[in-house]
Amino acid sequence: MKAVGVIGYKKSGKTTLIIRLAQELSSMGYSVAILKHVPGNIDFQDSDTSKFRSFVPFVSAISPGESEIILKGKKHIGDILKYVDCDIVLIEGFKKEKTFPKIVCIKEEENKNKLFDGLEIATAGFDKDIVDFDISNDDHIKKLAALVSEKSFKLPNLNCGHCGYETCFGLAKEIVKGKKTISNCVSLNPSISIKVDGVEFPLNPFMSNLFKNSFLAMLSSLKGFKKGRIEIEIP
Repeated sequence: MKAVGVIGYKKSGKTTLIIRLAQELSSMGYSVAILKHVPGNIDFQDSDTSKFRSFVPFVSAISPGESEIILKGKKHIGDILKYVDCDIVLIEGFKKEKTFPKIVCIKEEENKNKLFDGLEIATAGFDKDIVDFDISNDDHIKKLAALVSEKSFKLPNLNCGHCGYETCFGLAKEIVKGKKTISNCVSLNPSISIKVDGVEFPLNPFMSNLFKNSFLAMLSSLKGFKKGRIEIEIP
C-alpha cells in the first residue's frame, strides 16, 4: 500500500483535489482509499449506530450496499490503515505526519514556507501562477495523478534506525529527493513476514531476527527438519 498526503490551509482546494485525484487514479486502474483528519468531533447521522457508540468502543454497521466501522478514541494513521485494502491512500490533513510524501495546496504564496517540511512532491491550487498544478485543469490532474502513482509511499513509523537514519522522517525526505528508495526501509523488507488476519504486522529488524532465529532454533532440533520455506499458521 502506498500513500500521499494532501495538506493546506482552509479553502485551499484540498477536498476538491482529493476527489479529482481519486477519480483519475481509479480510472487508471488503482483501488483508492481516502483518510481525512477532522479537527473536532465527527458528526454522524442521528441513528441507532450513532447511539451505540456512547456505550462501547467499537461499533459496526453492515448493509447490502456498504459497511461502516466506528472506533472510539483517538487513533493513529497506522491503526486505521490496518482496515484498508487498496493500492493508494489519499490522506487529507495530518500536516505533522512524517512518513509519506505530500502535495501542498496553496492559496497564498507566503503559505509555502509554513507548510513545506521536505516531504512535498508538488504544489496545487486554483491560482496557476503560484503552484505547480492547477486543480481546475484536467490535464494537470492527469499529470499529478501520474506523479502520485510514481512517488507515493508509506513508511511504518517504527524509527528503528536500521536504514541509517535516526527516524523514518529522515529516510522519507531522502526518498522524496530521489536519493533513496522504499527498499532502503529494512522494516518493510524483513527477514520474516508475520500477518495477523491477513494484514502485515510491521517488525523492526531486531524483532524480525529474534522471531526468525527463535523459530529456526526450535525447528532445527526436530527430527526430519530440512531447510526451505517455512510457514507457521496459528488460528
